[in-house]
Amino acid sequence: MSRQLHLLLATTRPRRTVPAIHVLDPSVTRLRVTPADLDLYLHVNNGTYLQMMDIGRSNYIADVGGFGRLREKGWYPVVAASSMTYRRSLRLGDPVEITTRVIGWDERVAYLEQVFTRRGERCARGLVAGRFLTRGSGARVPAPQVVELLAGGPLDPPVLPDDVAAWARAVDVAHRG
Repeated sequence: MSRQLHLLLATTRPRRTVPAIHVLDPSVTRLRVTPADLDLYLHVNNGTYLQMMDIGRSNYIADVGGFGRLREKGWYPVVAASSMTYRRSLRLGDPVEITTRVIGWDERVAYLEQVFTRRGERCARGLVAGRFLTRGSGARVPAPQVVELLAGGPLDPPVLPDDVAAWARAVDVAHRG
């Protein structure tokens, strides 16, 4: 199945909420590399990693029970920036785990880390700065409001790791206040 269809299913027919999962807990998505994921060199195409990450983020929202709450508000996620680092190639048939976790937020965006592993070995790491917009108007929703909605109450952001804070400044998504 193409990853776009996989994302469509993950978003329109999300998996069940994980009981007692907290907004700062990791969410794990398990996939297997298919022929459609490969490039001419027979390893996962770099664009496919981004599609797999979309699926991981949709599963994260499902795990924390966020789809219904976001829909009620009319909010939806968009990627403001992303960055990948690769260590090991993923090949046909490889089992893949994508661990998605929120690592912090500021007034503008939420920062997520998505780590790809194969049999416990780290293969790639993605950083994502995500925003939420309001359907119809396109108005930006402050990240703390989204986190509060998903967490069920106010929450102080964890301190961003230095490399993520530097990246956010470099790609100009960090809060400027």
